[in-house]
Formats: sequence, C-alpha cells, structure tokens
Amino acid sequence: MSYLSLSTWSLHRNLGPLRWTQWDAEARKHVFVETPQPELMKLVDLPVFLAKEGFGALEIGHFHFPSTDDAYLAELKDAFKRAGISFDTILLDYGDISSSDETRRQADLAYIREWIDVAAKAGAKNIRVVAGESEPSDEAALARAIDALLELHEYGQSTNVRVITENFKPLTSKAVNCLAIVNAFDGKLNLIDDFGNFKGESKYEELAAIMPYAVSIHAKAHYDENGMPDLEEYTRCLDLLKQGNYAGAVSLIYDGPGDMWEGINRVRRIVEPYLQ
Repeated sequence: MSYLSLSTWSLHRNLGPLRWTQWDAEARKHVFVETPQPELMKLVDLPVFLAKEGFGALEIGHFHFPSTDDAYLAELKDAFKRAGISFDTILLDYGDISSSDETRRQADLAYIREWIDVAAKAGAKNIRVVAGESEPSDEAALARAIDALLELHEYGQSTNVRVITENFKPLTSKAVNCLAIVNAFDGKLNLIDDFGNFKGESKYEELAAIMPYAVSIHAKAHYDENGMPDLEEYTRCLDLLKQGNYAGAVSLIYDGPGDMWEGINRVRRIVEPYLQ
C-alpha cells in the first residue's frame, strides 16, 4: 500500500542552518557552506511529531544534519524507533558521479561512500544519489554515472543501505536516461519519481514510464505567489499513481511562501485521497 511521507525540504526554513557541500575547482577539494535558518524544531524531534500527525515515513536532506558523529546518528536512529515510523531515505544533494574530471569524480565517490556509512548508522533504508550534472545527451557521462552507481550500489549492500537515484539534475532530466540506468541493473535499481523534475509536453508520459521502479514519489506541485497549488496540474500527476497501481511512499514537497506547515497540510488534503 502507498503511505504518507515527508521530505525535510518541506521544512527547510524551520530546521536550522542548511549545510551545503561544494566543489572548489581551483583548490581541487570539497568546501562547506552554511546558510543561516531559524531552528523552530530540532531534526531529532521530527519523527515523533510526524508519527502523531499520521505520517508513515520521513526523508531527510543531507544538508539538514546538524551532526554526523556516531552519538548523534544513534540518537536519530532511536528517535525513529520510538516514533514507529520509517526513516526511508537520506536525500544526498551533492555529487557529480558523471563528471569527466576524474579527480572531482573520485572525490565525490568517496564523499558519497561516507554518507552511505552515515545512512547505515542512522538506520536509513535508502540513500538517494544524484546521477549527475552532465547534459542528458552526453552518453559518455551516462556511462560514467552507471559505472559509479554500480560501485555505490554494491557498497550500499555491504552496509544494508539501498542506493537509489532520481529524475533530478540534468543527466536524468529525461526518462530515457533514468530507464537506461535501471536497465543496467536489470531493473534492480530503484528511483524517486519527482512530479516537478520532468518538463515539457512529454512530462506525464515520462513520469509514468519510470513509476514502476519508484520507491518514493515526490508529490511536488506548482505553487503561485500565495502558496496555492495548481490543482489541475497536480491532479493530473496524482492520477498517475492510480493508473500505475503505485504502492510506496508519497512524500509531500512544499517549497512555496508562507507558513510551511500550512502549505504542507494544504497539499496533504489533496494527496490523501490518492493513497491506496
């Protein structure tokens, strides 16, 4: 059955500073940048709160972790256990495993392996790895991404963490590339299917094409200046869940203006009738 999940991106203005990773091309190393944000709720308190609100799972952006030391990860794992909800996925937003810069690519692979270890210690089932920043027409980049995902997937299995990817960033902005990746794994690599990431006239066909391999749907709407979703467009996306007999996490994504909980609950009321 499908169940309600939440991405911490829907609370990015509420969970304290955002901690971003960047590649310094001149220094040839990773650098870290912090974006100040108020902390209206501690990340470690979120699982219990969501359980009381009827959510079945949570996805956490890597930039929301205030710490990755062992003591904090054990505390977070215990918070999910006490709440009785699933820590579905760490959403790792950084890394270009499709890069032709081999120094950058190897550094990013090492960085991603570190986050797979974090996922294992925190009790996350999955880690979402970005397939790459390269253009979707770059076949050599796609091959590099597939090689890297094969390596990372094997590493993840050794730690009991499932490596997945998403129709996110340029390389997987077309369903044909998402499917090429899946086919390289004989259909055994899973995806996140994000409503907001395919563009153009073929959007709905592409969303439907990758849905059989999805373990999470990012139910993202188009919002106006008041945070109101485009209901017709959103409903057309949600209809694909029933058409595809989707059974898995449906993760609410609200990134519009105003109070974030009001926005989350606004889209929740639209999504809940589609949960099967």
